Amino acid sequence: MPTIESIRVFVIHEDPVMSAGLVAILGNRPGLAVTAKGAIHSAEGVVMPDVVVADYRSGLAFLADTKAAKGERRNRGAKVMVVTTIDREWEIRSAINAGIHGYLLQGCQIDELIDGVTALSQGQRYLAHSVSRRIADSLTRERLTTRETQVLNLLTTGSCNKAIAKELGIAVGTVKVHVKGILEKLDATTRTHAVIVAAQRGLVSQGLSEAPLQVRAPANLATVTPLFQEQGQARFA
Repeated sequence: MPTIESIRVFVIHEDPVMSAGLVAILGNRPGLAVTAKGAIHSAEGVVMPDVVVADYRSGLAFLADTKAAKGERRNRGAKVMVVTTIDREWEIRSAINAGIHGYLLQGCQIDELIDGVTALSQGQRYLAHSVSRRIADSLTRERLTTRETQVLNLLTTGSCNKAIAKELGIAVGTVKVHVKGILEKLDATTRTHAVIVAAQRGLVSQGLSEAPLQVRAPANLATVTPLFQEQGQARFA
């Protein structure tokens, strides 16, 4: 089991500033072998990471690649932690179901990032407190059926019951039943309210996108500024 002195970390983040920052922060910790370019090299040759720190898309892509190459040795055993702005229920649950072991939000404290990397290297899960609460809350809610989800997605386009019925090949009366079920499960009073609630929870189909990086400057990041100026060069133990 890797220790803090032997954790190999691979950073893959779509945002170049975030990538440089993560490499600088993690690489500044004694004993962490960090790179953002590819496999970590040692005297014994190529060494695959223990932990991958990535944005939402890259994290899921890494897992998909790992599963596709399950007959090979590369990337086997690496745990993935996403650092993202995406905090909606559906995306979080989807990531965890896909095999993501860690989930942090951009703007997290440095100690939380380090603790997360350490936890994943030991085979544990690590979720931001707000993410844990969101998952816990979601477990108490009744989930939408597949058909209700289809109807809900069409509601977001402003479709009327007749148009939804035509699109799904069902009766208008059936659409009304599904709409009623959606309102009850989302605790919404109107169709528009249901769409708003669904969007907040990430229950409607839409392209995933990382929001532009919002810079925070808490006191504990002041010492990191010089590291960012090093353009995120990897440091190895």
